[in-house]
Amino acid sequence: MPWSSLHAWSLPFLAATLTVACRGPQQDNAKPASSGAASGSASASPGPAASAPSTDRRPVVTEYHGVKVTDDYAWLQKADDAEAQAWSKAEKTYARAYLDALPDRAAIFARVKELLHSQSSSYFDVLSRGGLVFAVKRQPPKQQPFLVVRQSDADTAAERVLVDPNEIDPSGKTAIDFYVPSRGGELVAVSLSKGGSESGTVHVYDVATGKEKGDEIPRVNGGTAGGSLTWMGDQSGFFYTRYPAEGERPAADLPFYQQVYLHKLGKAPAADVYALGKDFPRIAETKLDTSYDGRYTLAAVANGDGGEFSFFLRGPKGDWSKVAGFADKVVAGEFGRDDSLFLVSRTAPRGQVLRLSPPTAPLAKAEVVVPESDAVIEQIALTPSRLFVVDLVGGPSQIRVFSLLGPKAEPETVPIPPVSSVTDIAPLTGDAVLYRNESYLEPAAWYRYDVKAGQSKKTVLAETSIADMSNAEVVRETCTSKDGTKVPLSVVRRKGKAYDRSSFALLTGYGGYSISRKPRFRAMTVLWLEQGGVFADANLRGGGEFGEAWHRAGNLENKQNVFDDFYACAKHLVDEGATVPERLAIAGGSNGGLLMGAELVQHPEMYRAVISFVGIYDMLHVEDTPNGAFNVTEFGSVKDPDQFRALHAYSPFHNVKDGTRYPSVLFVTGANDPRVDPYNSRKMTARLQRATTSGYPVLLRASADTGHGIGTPLDEEIEETTDAFAFVWHELGMPFHRGAAATDREKR
Repeated sequence: MPWSSLHAWSLPFLAATLTVACRGPQQDNAKPASSGAASGSASASPGPAASAPSTDRRPVVTEYHGVKVTDDYAWLQKADDAEAQAWSKAEKTYARAYLDALPDRAAIFARVKELLHSQSSSYFDVLSRGGLVFAVKRQPPKQQPFLVVRQSDADTAAERVLVDPNEIDPSGKTAIDFYVPSRGGELVAVSLSKGGSESGTVHVYDVATGKEKGDEIPRVNGGTAGGSLTWMGDQSGFFYTRYPAEGERPAADLPFYQQVYLHKLGKAPAADVYALGKDFPRIAETKLDTSYDGRYTLAAVANGDGGEFSFFLRGPKGDWSKVAGFADKVVAGEFGRDDSLFLVSRTAPRGQVLRLSPPTAPLAKAEVVVPESDAVIEQIALTPSRLFVVDLVGGPSQIRVFSLLGPKAEPETVPIPPVSSVTDIAPLTGDAVLYRNESYLEPAAWYRYDVKAGQSKKTVLAETSIADMSNAEVVRETCTSKDGTKVPLSVVRRKGKAYDRSSFALLTGYGGYSISRKPRFRAMTVLWLEQGGVFADANLRGGGEFGEAWHRAGNLENKQNVFDDFYACAKHLVDEGATVPERLAIAGGSNGGLLMGAELVQHPEMYRAVISFVGIYDMLHVEDTPNGAFNVTEFGSVKDPDQFRALHAYSPFHNVKDGTRYPSVLFVTGANDPRVDPYNSRKMTARLQRATTSGYPVLLRASADTGHGIGTPLDEEIEETTDAFAFVWHELGMPFHRGAAATDREKR
């Protein structure tokens, strides 16, 4: 799983509509919703005050392996260039004039705000340490999630706030990147960053008092390689990931060369000691963990975002040794209670679990404790006598439980609802775990499963929503891609409603980094359904739904398969009578934004409206950006002739054709994005505005104070979601029924 690329989780509109908000949503200078027109026909023209700004063409020719490629808009790549800034300001004015004048924007804003503000508290990243339960809590209308601690998962009264970014920074622009409690639960380290930058400084807090200890370690987290930390067994300090400081390397290298250092509490960061990483790749991304008794430390090192990992172990004597290299296809590791090391191996494409005991034993001596099956192993968790395995079955999840004692036997299965997903699992004391489960129809809840009881019980860490999905159903369908591959598709629609070509449909997908599209509950899906829409979620190649072979079939030179799969899903919806192209909208973000760009240039006739968030569109220059260098192992490099040809063949920016009737497009980006350079959206907007002959708008919604979506305040999430929905509603000619929610409730 790539640690530096966005997993589409935190994009505000996608978080509300299509995927999970693991952190929180960020604010720009957009006009408030009240500035929009009150109401009117959804098909009426908003009548923007001006046409799209004109953009100078300044050709730059670059030759790749004998192929000359012309770029008319390279000058827009320089964010600090005065002319580029003037252009961006003009585009923002144009976009805001259009969006604010949309007839139903005010009504949509009111419903979006009602749905998102009324959401109950939600809990993420739950961990049990020292008998305490820690969690990141999101509680509307607070702008940012915050860190809390409980005496137990069943404790309803004594929840205590430990670190609240809303109190630290009332502007809502400071966010938690990650937190790590010490093994005994007495201390907690928290990384905080500002403005969506993801550039995190670690602070240490006393859990009993909630007060800072005074230790502040800068440059631990970043938007390229992420960040990690693990405590020493005696809690005297911690190992952490560290990016180079200014002066240690050239400025261009500061987002790279992540290494591991040791910090002792009470010491200045300058006294921290190098531990590991001088020989790591430039694009290393490291995650750290400590064994239960504190004797061993594990460093999992990703070679960029392509799915290759190596593992290093620090023993009781303080020496580091390599457990597995990139070629060994080990992708995850967890310590057992007896210091055994359990490894998930992809030597079997759908995964198998190995056990190394002692952990210093050679990998060749590892015992297979869970062999490959039809399911894809996604996650493991260890209790004293059980191994919990979270599997993917084409998108939905299952949990198997294996005994670590006695002879091997058939695993138990934890009962979870059909077509649902397990997004996290956390061991508790004894043979019990907490796991987070949700579906398209049910909000997320943390359940406690105890091996002795043999049953699951919903805990108080459960979400509720006024978004009632009791009148909806999920249908799992199969599409046939260009090469005959069968591609799963989840369709959420009103219960008992037959397909109707008059329906409006919204299709989304991702298809990359071995990330899977799993069932998620989103309040905004009910908004789409209560207006009569159909929502569809595609499980494309490039994801991890069917193992590493499924991933590899959609990356590097095989990336075009992802776009073919998505088109096949769109065509399936049309052929089955679920909708027609004039009523079909698509949405995606980051790698899913690349998907949107490829779809709109390859099949402009199939879609009427496109919403693309923080997407990559210029595939020939992406590796020149800091995080783009990490993506080379997933996308490929222009330096390789075969990979260049593949990149050039599908690069959205380079495949826009003049004189084409392109659909309506809304591009969304943030100036502080450390993962996808905003120039992608600027260049793609300019190119499409010149090329299209449809008369449909191509808009750029650019925020000055946000990034890739991570750390976005709730108020900005509401604004961005409103703009996206209002745009889609208007462009599809979809009537917005203001009383739809109330009428729907009355029918029930």
